[in-house]
Amino acid sequence: MNNDELEIIGDIHQNLGTGDNASSPRAYVSPAVIKRLPRYFRYLRELIRNGKMRISSGELSKIMNVTASQIRQDLNCFGGFGQQGYGYNVKYLYAKISEILGVNCNFRAIIVGAGNLGRALVRNPMFTKRGVSTVAMFDIDENLIGGTVAGVTVHSMDELENFCKENSIDIAVLTLPKECAQDTTEKLVRAGVCGIWNFTGKELEMNREDIKVVNVHLGDSLMTLCYELNLRREKKEDN
Repeated sequence: MNNDELEIIGDIHQNLGTGDNASSPRAYVSPAVIKRLPRYFRYLRELIRNGKMRISSGELSKIMNVTASQIRQDLNCFGGFGQQGYGYNVKYLYAKISEILGVNCNFRAIIVGAGNLGRALVRNPMFTKRGVSTVAMFDIDENLIGGTVAGVTVHSMDELENFCKENSIDIAVLTLPKECAQDTTEKLVRAGVCGIWNFTGKELEMNREDIKVVNVHLGDSLMTLCYELNLRREKKEDN
């Protein structure tokens, strides 16, 4: 996170109420609501940068293209955070969403695979903007081992398990060949890593509640876009 974002959260954190649902164990929240939380985070951050201090659910709905009713329902899952007749304090809401999303947890991540995608990800500021520190990369290529990418050292895969155990790694980002994904994931789990962000193209599943896997299929997003473009073309031809 940059200094402005740390200051925003730091200024408001001391005023967070201890009775809010966001600070206590939460009941089941639907995956659809969870998927929208990062959007709230992004839009609220932009509002703060633009000097917006208060916003209604109606105003926020126009910006996010989500109904005001949906916004209220989403936020009520975590305590509401609004005030009738006032709306939402933007800084406060941003701080609470950040808290819910674990932005203040200082999670530590590694990237397994120092190829093109791995190098692109380690250079991307999205990790630091969301409170995640990328502390190491791993690869089998001797030409890469010992070097650095964006200040992050590339280690040998032989060091993977010991490094994770010794450095309390929370998240592993997989950008290695898909045939290596399952075996590598098992090593990571043995080493205490609880979060797997999987870009390999192989669908990984863990039958353990304490291990969370997010499978990212870039090709699926591209094909969704192609579908929409094809549909648009067909409509034009019909007209």
